[in-house]
Amino acid sequence: MIDFKAPLREIRFVRNELLDFPGLWARLPGCEEATPDMTDAILEELGKFCENELAPLNQIGDRQGCSLEGTEVKTPEGFKEAYQLFVESGWPALATSPEYGGQGLPHSLGILMNEMLGTANWSWSMYPLLSHGAKVSLETHGSEELKAVYLTKLCEGTWTGTMCLTEPHCGTDLGLLRTKAEPQADGSYKLTGTKIFISSGDHDMAENIIHLVIARTPDAPEGTKGISLFLVPKFMPNQDGSVGERNPVTCGSLEEKMGIHGNATCVLNFDGATGYLVGELNKGLNHMFTMMNSARLGVAMQGLAHLELGLQGATAYARERLQSRSLSGVKNPAGNADPIVVHPDVRRMLLTVKSLSEGTRMLGHYCAQLLDIQEHAPEESEREEADQLLALMTPIAKGFMTEVGFEGANLAMQVFGGHGYISEWGMEQNVRDARIAMIYEGTNGIQALDLLGRKILKNQGQTLRIFTKKIHKYCEAQTGNDEMKQFIEPLAQLNKEWGDLTMHIGGRAMQNMDELGGASFDYLMYSGYVTLAFFWAQAAEVASRALAEGNADADFYKAKLQTAQFYFRRILPRTLTLAATIKDGVDSLMSIDAELIGSR
Repeated sequence: MIDFKAPLREIRFVRNELLDFPGLWARLPGCEEATPDMTDAILEELGKFCENELAPLNQIGDRQGCSLEGTEVKTPEGFKEAYQLFVESGWPALATSPEYGGQGLPHSLGILMNEMLGTANWSWSMYPLLSHGAKVSLETHGSEELKAVYLTKLCEGTWTGTMCLTEPHCGTDLGLLRTKAEPQADGSYKLTGTKIFISSGDHDMAENIIHLVIARTPDAPEGTKGISLFLVPKFMPNQDGSVGERNPVTCGSLEEKMGIHGNATCVLNFDGATGYLVGELNKGLNHMFTMMNSARLGVAMQGLAHLELGLQGATAYARERLQSRSLSGVKNPAGNADPIVVHPDVRRMLLTVKSLSEGTRMLGHYCAQLLDIQEHAPEESEREEADQLLALMTPIAKGFMTEVGFEGANLAMQVFGGHGYISEWGMEQNVRDARIAMIYEGTNGIQALDLLGRKILKNQGQTLRIFTKKIHKYCEAQTGNDEMKQFIEPLAQLNKEWGDLTMHIGGRAMQNMDELGGASFDYLMYSGYVTLAFFWAQAAEVASRALAEGNADADFYKAKLQTAQFYFRRILPRTLTLAATIKDGVDSLMSIDAELIGSR
């Protein structure tokens, strides 16, 4: 079992030294209460909750899973009690509106909480994570009547939320959905249909569950233009806020899954269940994207969570496990073998996981910073730029972070050798739990198409140029800094190539739109590696300055600088292959007849 420790020093480095959250919050109206002392106290207490309450339940949840007793779902041992403590401690209200009982702290603290909860126990963390998305959607699009009844309960955590999109016959193509919403005389609707793959769809941890469901009214247009969004409670609320009669929405079965066994992934049957329109008729998909974008950032942090958990387990094991002698001479003369951490190939795996873990933390918390600016910046121009950057970064973060998260989980398991493949250490669970992240909230292929098609080429690269201009200005500012040359020269070159590749794809797509699909995934990964290079260069600058100033935490900064060097020398060259495959075009993918794929 992994002895999880909250990575508080790493988090403080990213938020305080690299991204300067204290300085940002000090100037953003509505964020002044998030002082360094307060956020440090939050970090410490959250770390204790994750270490002492959630981490010990991680393997229990994997072994026991959820069970369906009649139409009621029971969560694993300890899950309900941990959630009650979570609610009693006020954590669900951390970054929610004071108008509905929240603490009103910046949204980025919610992202920080997602990282910590998710690393300790991803399956458990999904219950409050999806509730956050429901809160955001309802607060943004719901009527005042719905907000009055449901938002306070969601903010305090006594009720949880879900997102109900997928049906047995349609996943990504939601225009094919069949769930019907029949209008009633009292203004409500009766929903009938089946939804599948509903995370946290039913459980015993909260007294009520609020489902946000997309459905089609009888006279709705075909396709995605006819989708509306509805709020469907598990129990109908009484006037005093207590739960009343059961609504006819039930769990038909639990999905048998590869991982995340501690989270209830449900088939939900709506049999004339009472629901209420959220927002405008036939605008449901647009409204649901508010929740989906929130969830995508949450899933991006899942990639980081599995990297961090793998890094902690593999590093501790590699320092203790004795196996073979070092090729360059004995390193442990008191023992009959050297610890495997001295072997170059083990270092390759550990440093890959470390560089990707620490790099994706920088990206994830940068996205969190954009959320704060988007909501609180006093200048409209600053809010608009943050909005555009967040639109660009969301598919990169979701797609790239989950891809390398799964890679890192696999590498961490490999460090253990055969011991990694058995359940005792928790490494194989980490791999299984990580795998879903590349699939849900829009597969990474869909994220790639969204990034390249909608976020970049649709506006002729204008959004991308906002970010690449930031990189360009940073590189220019480092001119003459010889110590930074090893980072700035490759970063500047890749920043230019990023724009060139974008124009190359755009030109080919004008002749054949399949070129977009042929290049999109490699383009997303290329974008991720360059984005992390930008943050690693800045981290190296901060570390170099701290070392030059004689900071007492010299070992920390030395490791940070050396990890940045590893990333630039060993990970960033992956862009060479990605650039080549992007330029290759779509012919090598589409020239073979579909019938011949897999023929023998």
